[in-house]
Amino acid sequence: MEDVQSKGRQGRVADAPSGHWVYAALPRAAWPYAQLARWDRPIGWWLLLWPCWWAAALAPFGHGTATLPVAAQLPDPWHMALFLVGAIAMRGAGCTYNDLVDRNIDDQVARTRSRPLPSGQVTPFQAKAFLVAQALVGFLVLIQFNSTAIWVGIASLAVVAIYPFAKRFTDWPQLFLGLAFSWGAFMGWVAVHASLGVTPFLLYAGCILWTIGYDTIYAHQDKEDDALVGVRSTARLFGEKTKPALLILYGGMVILLAASFASTQVPLIAYVGLIAAGLHMANQIRVLDIDDADQCLALFKSNTVVGWLIFGGLVAGSLWMLAT
Repeated sequence: MEDVQSKGRQGRVADAPSGHWVYAALPRAAWPYAQLARWDRPIGWWLLLWPCWWAAALAPFGHGTATLPVAAQLPDPWHMALFLVGAIAMRGAGCTYNDLVDRNIDDQVARTRSRPLPSGQVTPFQAKAFLVAQALVGFLVLIQFNSTAIWVGIASLAVVAIYPFAKRFTDWPQLFLGLAFSWGAFMGWVAVHASLGVTPFLLYAGCILWTIGYDTIYAHQDKEDDALVGVRSTARLFGEKTKPALLILYGGMVILLAASFASTQVPLIAYVGLIAAGLHMANQIRVLDIDDADQCLALFKSNTVVGWLIFGGLVAGSLWMLAT
């Protein structure tokens, strides 16, 4: 598993971990599909999942927590499980779709030419079949929700379809990623309320800024290759001004999430998690070296800590309300 994958041999993708449990659990023939879906890199589905779980944790406050049964004052465990399965399935489907669209570009970039399609481990037809299978899992998850949530979920496909092409026509492909990855802010809310309102829109806007920020850090890994092949990104756009840009993006995210909290009158203890997340993101900005690819990847991955801090604060707010 230490060999990097190429047209001549099967192995790991260059920027994927070696020795991951996925490879021990799956037969060798299934490895390219696991790599297409990024099952060996869970950070992607965590980042897709967090807006869902944050909204699910905010939704009970929107009902008026004090009037709900005790069990309903916390995030719905069934919804959280569905969002988890859906995030894994749809992140995998999205990565497969993205790799199909970008397979010729990926073949020209050092970090991505070992992916299953450019390395020849999977044919385009096989990738498309795998894409359909993952999308079906996502659809089965979606139809467990109310009819409004189903239609809101279907509406997300328009943004998902556009994202892989954004890097060809705009310096802001990370914005389109944010529009897609933040959709869970609507889903977690509408699954409970069967309608939208100001709270999920504030949360959605904040998540978009967060996504642009963390994916800008991620994109700095590829900026030299991207420049050679003509791929656009906020990493190339911001350049040496990345730190001030991140300060605006992450700062705006904290403000918008605080506004979403205030719109549902969550208790003050919930803000502790948000403040801790803000400090964590401030430290990302402080230590960031945009020319250190390994550090950029590590800082990108550390955003799952942001997710846990904010979610933990909201759950603590629910428990506080129950105890008082």
